[in-house]
Amino acid sequence: MSTASSRDPINALVAALDLPPLNDGPLSGACFTVKDNIDIAGHRTSFGSPTWRDTHPAPVHNALCVDQLLAAGARCVGKAVADEFTYSLDGESQFFGTPQNAKAPGRVPGGSSSGSAASVANGLADFSIGTDSGGSVRVPASLCGIWGMRPSLHRISEAGVLPFMPSVSTVGILAASLPLLETVARVLLNSRTAPVAAPRRLLVLGDAVELALPAVQQQLRAALDEINRCTGLVAEPIRFGELIGEDVPLSDCNLKALRDLQTAEFQSTVGNWIEATRPELGATFALAYGNVRRFDRIAALESLARSERFFQQINAALPPGTIICFPTTPTAAPLKGTLDTLEAVTAFYDPTMTLTAFSGVGRLPEISAPLLAAEGCPVGLSFAAGHYQDEALLVALSEILGPQAG
Repeated sequence: MSTASSRDPINALVAALDLPPLNDGPLSGACFTVKDNIDIAGHRTSFGSPTWRDTHPAPVHNALCVDQLLAAGARCVGKAVADEFTYSLDGESQFFGTPQNAKAPGRVPGGSSSGSAASVANGLADFSIGTDSGGSVRVPASLCGIWGMRPSLHRISEAGVLPFMPSVSTVGILAASLPLLETVARVLLNSRTAPVAAPRRLLVLGDAVELALPAVQQQLRAALDEINRCTGLVAEPIRFGELIGEDVPLSDCNLKALRDLQTAEFQSTVGNWIEATRPELGATFALAYGNVRRFDRIAALESLARSERFFQQINAALPPGTIICFPTTPTAAPLKGTLDTLEAVTAFYDPTMTLTAFSGVGRLPEISAPLLAAEGCPVGLSFAAGHYQDEALLVALSEILGPQAG
């Protein structure tokens, strides 16, 4: 194993690897990286933490999703940098460095699948696998200007993926193009070619659009006009409360549902180890973990029930043939080093997680398409479908976007 140099300006990899494919297949000729919370046999998994890496043995087996990709003809070329305990959306790492945002130099790449996104955006790999709970695939895809998919919850095997937030976290994909994203997804989803409902209805989540910068809103409208011109689909604005039939704001998906669920589960999966081991913590993570440590699990039980209710209501409103879209992130990537105060962190995280929590609570498949921009930097446009409608979403995007799919 060769360790990536800390002087490497791209800084996407913890280690460069060369794991050859096991067979020929649909991914022959493609190379990929693996987020460093996903096991590769014989190589310690850091979870974004040197102490975790040094106190856990190297796995004997690859994560099952890695074996799927090798068996489909792909070559693994590296373990990608991950944010500390994957508990972040910005992509800055005190221990492993911040991966370079190829399309927005000087800005963060987004996290926590930061190295995965950077390895694809900088051309080190054709695709990468990461994980996503509160946006950790979708946010870096948006901020780095590449394609990213969060599948339906647990559609992809998580055997060999470090425990995080079981009710929310799932393996996801970052790729340089939509056709490649679809090929990788079909391998990992064990998809078979089967008829799927053609997109008949395109909804636009109005509360989400309103959170975005004016430039993002303007480009979103232009993208929807182009979709209408090419397909005849007319975008229908709808608010979150209208969608679920309950008078609540979109922010409830985050503040009164997903965030509490994530925090309670993180206490149990990682928090117990942190309390027992007392590892060195990065400054930014330590700030966030203070909130975890003070969290009242019992008071938050209502949020678990609310998450389940939102899941049922959202999916009742998204039958086959219905797609919903919204900005993946409300803004472009923040400048490196600017998320150093509670106020700055809150200003970035709260609106961003208001958008990403929608599919998290709904357990929806969501794809971020690199179609928008702000401040000269990329911003994704997300499309989501009902739970377990992953294949239909992939087909719909190819039809809806046409030449825009790249």
